[in-house]
Amino acid sequence: MTEARTRRITLDTIREAAVTIADVTRRTPLIPLDPGQSSGPQAKIFLKLETLQPIGSFKIRGAYNSVRGLTQDELGRGVWTVSAGNAAQGVAFAARSIGAACTVLVIDTAPQTKISAIERLGARVVKASYDDCWRTVEHHLDRLPGYLVHPFDDDRFISGNGTVGLEVLDDLPNVDAIVASVGGGGLLAGLATAVRALRPDTRIYAAEPETAAPLARSLERGTASRFDEWQASFVDGCGGQSVTPTMWPLLRDLVDESIVVTLDEIKAAMRLVADRTHVITEGAAACAVAAALSGRVGTGNIAVIVSGGNIDLSTFADLVSSQSTTTQ
Repeated sequence: MTEARTRRITLDTIREAAVTIADVTRRTPLIPLDPGQSSGPQAKIFLKLETLQPIGSFKIRGAYNSVRGLTQDELGRGVWTVSAGNAAQGVAFAARSIGAACTVLVIDTAPQTKISAIERLGARVVKASYDDCWRTVEHHLDRLPGYLVHPFDDDRFISGNGTVGLEVLDDLPNVDAIVASVGGGGLLAGLATAVRALRPDTRIYAAEPETAAPLARSLERGTASRFDEWQASFVDGCGGQSVTPTMWPLLRDLVDESIVVTLDEIKAAMRLVADRTHVITEGAAACAVAAALSGRVGTGNIAVIVSGGNIDLSTFADLVSSQSTTTQ
Protein backbone atom coordinates (compact mmCIF):
# COMPACT_ATOMS: atom_id res chain seq x y z
CA MET A 1 0.00 0.00 0.00
CA THR A 2 1.21 3.47 -0.85
CA GLU A 3 0.18 7.07 -0.42
CA ALA A 4 -1.63 6.79 -3.78
CA ARG A 5 -4.37 4.73 -2.12
CA THR A 6 -7.80 6.17 -2.87
CA ARG A 7 -9.79 6.96 0.28
CA ARG A 8 -13.52 7.38 0.64
CA ILE A 9 -13.87 9.47 3.77
CA THR A 10 -16.00 12.55 3.26
CA LEU A 11 -18.61 14.60 5.06
CA ASP A 12 -21.23 12.55 3.19
CA THR A 13 -19.82 9.18 4.30
CA ILE A 14 -19.68 10.48 7.87
CA ARG A 15 -23.28 11.64 7.72
CA GLU A 16 -24.28 8.26 6.30
CA ALA A 17 -22.43 6.59 9.16
CA ALA A 18 -24.37 8.70 11.67
CA VAL A 19 -27.59 7.16 10.35
CA THR A 20 -26.14 3.63 10.33
CA ILE A 21 -24.95 3.72 13.94
CA ALA A 22 -27.83 5.72 15.45
CA ASP A 23 -29.61 2.68 16.88
CA VAL A 24 -26.61 1.36 18.83
CA THR A 25 -24.59 4.42 19.87
CA ARG A 26 -25.36 7.11 22.39
CA ARG A 27 -25.34 10.83 21.75
CA THR A 28 -22.72 11.54 24.42
CA PRO A 29 -22.74 14.83 26.34
CA LEU A 30 -20.23 17.65 26.03
CA ILE A 31 -19.66 19.06 29.50
CA PRO A 32 -17.44 21.86 30.84
CA LEU A 33 -14.38 20.93 32.84
CA ASP A 34 -14.67 23.13 35.92
CA PRO A 35 -16.30 26.29 34.50
CA GLY A 36 -14.16 29.33 35.16
CA GLN A 37 -10.92 27.36 35.08
CA SER A 38 -8.80 27.23 31.95
CA SER A 39 -5.65 25.82 30.44
CA GLY A 40 -4.56 29.32 29.53
CA PRO A 41 -5.85 32.88 29.12
CA GLN A 42 -9.45 32.90 27.94
CA ALA A 43 -9.56 29.14 27.24
CA LYS A 44 -12.53 27.00 28.24
CA ILE A 45 -12.34 23.22 28.16
CA PHE A 46 -15.28 20.94 27.33
CA LEU A 47 -15.21 17.15 27.62
CA LYS A 48 -16.94 14.91 25.06
CA LEU A 49 -17.74 11.87 27.23
CA GLU A 50 -17.33 8.84 24.98
CA THR A 51 -16.87 6.89 28.20
CA LEU A 52 -20.69 6.69 28.21
CA GLN A 53 -20.95 4.61 25.04
CA PRO A 54 -22.34 1.06 25.50
CA ILE A 55 -18.81 -0.36 25.38
CA GLY A 56 -17.25 2.56 27.27
CA SER A 57 -15.39 3.87 24.23
CA PHE A 58 -15.83 5.80 20.97
CA LYS A 59 -14.72 2.69 19.06
CA ILE A 60 -18.30 1.46 18.82
CA ARG A 61 -18.91 4.18 16.22
CA GLY A 62 -16.34 3.04 13.68
CA ALA A 63 -16.61 -0.67 14.44
CA TYR A 64 -20.36 -0.84 13.97
CA ASN A 65 -20.26 1.23 10.78
CA SER A 66 -17.52 -1.01 9.40
CA VAL A 67 -19.17 -4.32 10.24
CA ARG A 68 -22.58 -3.19 8.98
CA GLY A 69 -20.97 -2.39 5.64
CA LEU A 70 -19.85 -5.98 5.02
CA THR A 71 -21.61 -8.34 2.63
CA GLN A 72 -23.43 -11.45 3.79
CA ASP A 73 -20.66 -13.60 2.31
CA GLU A 74 -18.03 -11.67 4.26
CA LEU A 75 -20.04 -11.89 7.48
CA GLY A 76 -20.58 -15.61 6.93
CA ARG A 77 -16.83 -16.19 7.18
CA GLY A 78 -16.69 -14.28 10.45
CA VAL A 79 -14.73 -11.16 11.37
CA TRP A 80 -11.58 -10.47 13.33
CA THR A 81 -9.63 -7.48 14.52
CA VAL A 82 -6.50 -6.45 16.41
CA SER A 83 -6.83 -4.36 19.54
CA ALA A 84 -5.67 -3.33 22.99
CA GLY A 85 -9.30 -3.71 23.97
CA ASN A 86 -11.63 -0.96 22.82
CA ALA A 87 -11.75 -1.66 19.08
CA ALA A 88 -12.13 -5.33 19.94
CA GLN A 89 -15.15 -4.59 22.08
CA GLY A 90 -16.64 -2.50 19.28
CA VAL A 91 -16.16 -5.19 16.65
CA ALA A 92 -17.38 -7.94 19.01
CA PHE A 93 -20.46 -5.87 19.88
CA ALA A 94 -21.24 -5.27 16.20
CA ALA A 95 -20.63 -8.90 15.23
CA ARG A 96 -22.88 -10.20 18.00
CA SER A 97 -25.65 -7.78 17.00
CA ILE A 98 -25.85 -9.31 13.53
CA GLY A 99 -24.96 -12.90 14.39
CA ALA A 100 -21.42 -13.07 12.98
CA ALA A 101 -18.53 -14.94 14.60
CA CYS A 102 -15.71 -12.75 15.94
CA THR A 103 -12.09 -13.40 16.91
CA VAL A 104 -9.74 -10.81 18.38
CA LEU A 105 -5.95 -10.68 18.35
CA VAL A 106 -5.37 -8.93 21.68
CA ILE A 107 -2.20 -7.32 22.94
CA ASP A 108 -1.00 -9.46 25.84
CA THR A 109 -0.67 -6.43 28.12
CA ALA A 110 -4.32 -5.39 27.66
CA PRO A 111 -6.12 -4.80 30.99
CA GLN A 112 -8.19 -7.71 32.26
CA THR A 113 -11.20 -5.41 32.32
CA LYS A 114 -11.04 -5.10 28.54
CA ILE A 115 -10.34 -8.80 27.93
CA SER A 116 -13.28 -9.85 30.11
CA ALA A 117 -15.54 -7.40 28.29
CA ILE A 118 -14.48 -8.82 24.91
CA GLU A 119 -15.26 -12.34 26.06
CA ARG A 120 -18.63 -11.30 27.49
CA LEU A 121 -19.53 -10.04 24.03
CA GLY A 122 -18.94 -13.53 22.64
CA ALA A 123 -15.62 -13.06 20.86
CA ARG A 124 -12.74 -15.53 20.96
CA VAL A 125 -9.52 -13.98 22.29
CA VAL A 126 -6.07 -14.79 20.91
CA LYS A 127 -3.17 -13.06 22.68
CA ALA A 128 0.02 -11.81 21.06
CA SER A 129 2.83 -9.39 21.84
CA TYR A 130 2.50 -5.67 21.15
CA ASP A 131 5.18 -5.90 18.45
CA ASP A 132 3.33 -8.74 16.75
CA CYS A 133 0.00 -6.92 16.91
CA TRP A 134 1.47 -3.67 15.61
CA ARG A 135 3.09 -5.44 12.64
CA THR A 136 -0.30 -6.95 11.87
CA VAL A 137 -2.11 -3.60 11.75
CA GLU A 138 0.80 -1.78 10.12
CA HIS A 139 0.96 -4.21 7.20
CA HIS A 140 -2.65 -5.48 7.18
CA LEU A 141 -1.40 -9.05 7.69
CA ASP A 142 -3.80 -11.94 7.18
CA ARG A 143 -3.43 -13.57 10.59
CA LEU A 144 -6.81 -15.12 11.46
CA PRO A 145 -9.74 -16.61 9.54
CA GLY A 146 -12.45 -14.27 8.31
CA TYR A 147 -12.63 -10.59 7.35
CA LEU A 148 -10.15 -8.21 8.99
CA VAL A 149 -11.97 -5.21 10.46
CA HIS A 150 -8.96 -2.95 10.75
CA PRO A 151 -9.08 -1.01 14.04
CA PHE A 152 -8.17 2.33 12.45
CA ASP A 153 -7.02 2.15 8.81
CA ASP A 154 -10.42 1.47 7.25
CA ASP A 155 -12.58 4.07 5.51
CA ARG A 156 -15.86 2.90 7.05
CA PHE A 157 -14.27 2.74 10.49
CA ILE A 158 -12.87 6.25 10.10
CA SER A 159 -16.20 7.59 8.82
CA GLY A 160 -17.96 6.11 11.85
CA ASN A 161 -15.45 7.77 14.14
CA GLY A 162 -16.09 11.03 12.33
CA THR A 163 -19.61 11.19 13.73
CA VAL A 164 -18.14 12.42 17.01
CA GLY A 165 -17.02 15.53 15.16
CA LEU A 166 -20.56 16.19 13.94
CA GLU A 167 -21.85 16.01 17.51
CA VAL A 168 -19.20 18.37 18.85
CA LEU A 169 -20.12 20.96 16.24
CA ASP A 170 -23.83 20.56 17.00
CA ASP A 171 -23.27 21.12 20.72
CA LEU A 172 -20.49 23.71 20.47
CA PRO A 173 -20.79 25.48 17.09
CA ASN A 174 -18.19 28.07 18.08
CA VAL A 175 -15.53 25.52 19.02
CA ASP A 176 -12.04 26.89 18.42
CA ALA A 177 -9.98 23.73 18.87
CA ILE A 178 -10.49 19.98 19.29
CA VAL A 179 -8.03 17.65 21.01
CA ALA A 180 -8.02 13.86 20.67
CA SER A 181 -5.48 11.19 21.49
CA VAL A 182 -3.88 9.34 18.59
CA GLY A 183 -2.89 5.72 18.28
CA GLY A 184 -3.39 4.63 14.70
CA GLY A 185 -5.13 7.88 13.83
CA GLY A 186 -8.63 6.69 12.97
CA LEU A 187 -10.38 8.94 15.48
CA LEU A 188 -8.49 12.08 14.51
CA ALA A 189 -8.84 11.43 10.78
CA GLY A 190 -12.59 10.97 11.06
CA LEU A 191 -13.45 13.88 13.32
CA ALA A 192 -11.06 16.21 11.51
CA THR A 193 -12.61 15.36 8.14
CA ALA A 194 -16.04 16.34 9.45
CA VAL A 195 -14.85 19.46 11.23
CA ARG A 196 -12.67 20.73 8.37
CA ALA A 197 -15.66 20.45 6.03
CA LEU A 198 -18.03 22.37 8.30
CA ARG A 199 -15.77 24.69 10.31
CA PRO A 200 -12.39 24.79 8.57
CA ASP A 201 -10.80 27.32 10.93
CA THR A 202 -11.08 24.97 13.92
CA ARG A 203 -7.66 23.87 15.16
CA ILE A 204 -7.14 20.10 15.41
CA TYR A 205 -4.63 18.74 17.92
CA ALA A 206 -3.40 15.23 18.53
CA ALA A 207 -2.23 14.07 21.95
CA GLU A 208 0.48 11.48 22.53
CA PRO A 209 2.33 10.16 25.60
CA GLU A 210 6.06 10.79 25.88
CA THR A 211 6.66 7.04 25.66
CA ALA A 212 4.99 6.68 22.26
CA ALA A 213 4.87 9.78 20.05
CA PRO A 214 5.36 8.82 16.40
CA LEU A 215 2.97 11.47 15.03
CA ALA A 216 4.88 14.34 16.66
CA ARG A 217 8.08 12.93 15.17
CA SER A 218 6.46 12.44 11.77
CA LEU A 219 5.14 16.00 11.68
CA GLU A 220 8.59 17.28 12.67
CA ARG A 221 10.32 15.26 9.94
CA GLY A 222 7.63 15.67 7.30
CA THR A 223 7.32 11.95 6.66
CA ALA A 224 5.73 8.88 8.25
CA SER A 225 8.17 7.82 10.97
CA ARG A 226 8.75 5.23 13.65
CA PHE A 227 9.22 6.01 17.34
CA ASP A 228 12.18 3.78 18.14
CA GLU A 229 12.13 4.66 21.87
CA TRP A 230 8.60 3.25 22.20
CA GLN A 231 7.76 1.90 25.67
CA ALA A 232 4.68 0.16 27.00
CA SER A 233 2.75 2.07 29.66
CA PHE A 234 -0.68 2.35 31.26
CA VAL A 235 -1.60 4.56 28.29
CA ASP A 236 -2.44 1.47 26.25
CA GLY A 237 -5.15 2.96 24.03
CA CYS A 238 -2.99 5.48 22.18
CA GLY A 239 0.59 6.01 21.14
CA GLY A 240 1.69 3.53 18.49
CA GLN A 241 5.13 2.48 17.34
CA SER A 242 4.82 4.33 14.05
CA VAL A 243 2.62 6.37 11.78
CA THR A 244 1.65 4.00 9.00
CA PRO A 245 2.28 5.13 5.41
CA THR A 246 -1.41 4.83 4.53
CA MET A 247 -2.59 6.95 7.47
CA TRP A 248 0.15 9.57 7.13
CA PRO A 249 -1.46 11.57 4.28
CA LEU A 250 -4.67 11.98 6.31
CA LEU A 251 -2.93 12.97 9.53
CA ARG A 252 -0.42 15.22 7.79
CA ASP A 253 -3.16 17.20 6.07
CA LEU A 254 -5.74 17.31 8.87
CA VAL A 255 -3.81 17.76 12.14
CA ASP A 256 -2.25 21.08 13.16
CA GLU A 257 0.07 19.72 15.85
CA SER A 258 0.66 16.73 18.11
CA ILE A 259 1.08 17.65 21.77
CA VAL A 260 3.32 15.26 23.69
CA VAL A 261 2.62 14.95 27.43
CA THR A 262 4.34 13.12 30.26
CA LEU A 263 2.94 10.11 32.07
CA ASP A 264 2.73 12.20 35.24
CA GLU A 265 0.65 14.81 33.41
CA ILE A 266 -1.68 12.05 32.22
CA LYS A 267 -2.08 10.71 35.75
CA ALA A 268 -2.82 14.23 36.97
CA ALA A 269 -5.46 14.62 34.27
CA MET A 270 -7.10 11.34 35.31
CA ARG A 271 -7.29 12.60 38.87
CA LEU A 272 -8.55 16.04 37.86
CA VAL A 273 -11.38 14.70 35.69
CA ALA A 274 -12.45 12.29 38.42
CA ASP A 275 -12.34 15.05 41.03
CA ARG A 276 -14.17 17.69 38.97
CA THR A 277 -16.64 15.60 36.94
CA HIS A 278 -16.75 12.19 38.69
CA VAL A 279 -15.80 10.48 35.41
CA ILE A 280 -13.27 7.64 35.22
CA THR A 281 -10.89 7.92 32.27
CA GLU A 282 -8.42 5.45 30.85
CA GLY A 283 -4.92 6.59 29.96
CA ALA A 284 -5.61 7.45 26.32
CA ALA A 285 -8.59 9.66 27.22
CA ALA A 286 -6.64 11.44 29.94
CA CYS A 287 -3.77 11.96 27.49
CA ALA A 288 -6.04 14.25 25.46
CA VAL A 289 -7.17 16.07 28.61
CA ALA A 290 -3.55 16.56 29.67
CA ALA A 291 -2.75 18.03 26.26
CA ALA A 292 -5.66 20.47 26.57
CA LEU A 293 -4.45 21.48 30.03
CA SER A 294 -0.91 22.08 28.76
CA GLY A 295 -1.69 25.58 27.52
CA ARG A 296 -0.47 24.74 24.02
CA VAL A 297 -3.89 24.67 22.36
CA GLY A 298 -4.41 28.42 22.46
CA THR A 299 -7.50 30.33 23.54
CA GLY A 300 -11.23 29.99 23.06
CA ASN A 301 -13.52 26.98 23.36
CA ILE A 302 -11.55 23.72 23.49
CA ALA A 303 -13.35 20.40 23.02
CA VAL A 304 -11.56 17.28 24.25
CA ILE A 305 -12.60 13.82 23.09
CA VAL A 306 -12.61 11.69 26.25
CA SER A 307 -12.19 8.55 24.22
CA GLY A 308 -12.81 5.81 26.78
CA GLY A 309 -13.02 4.71 30.37
CA ASN A 310 -12.13 1.02 30.21
CA ILE A 311 -9.54 0.63 32.91
CA ASP A 312 -9.29 -1.71 35.88
CA LEU A 313 -10.55 0.19 38.90
CA SER A 314 -7.61 -0.97 41.02
CA THR A 315 -5.20 0.30 38.37
CA PHE A 316 -7.04 3.61 38.18
CA ALA A 317 -6.93 3.97 41.95
CA ASP A 318 -3.20 3.25 42.04
CA LEU A 319 -2.48 5.78 39.29
CA VAL A 320 -4.48 8.66 40.73
CA SER A 321 -3.35 7.99 44.29
CA SER A 322 0.25 8.39 43.17
CA GLN A 323 -0.52 12.03 42.41
CA SER A 324 -0.39 14.86 44.90
CA THR A 325 -3.65 15.36 46.76
CA THR A 326 -3.48 19.03 45.80
CA THR A 327 -6.09 19.69 43.14
CA GLN A 328 -4.78 21.51 40.11
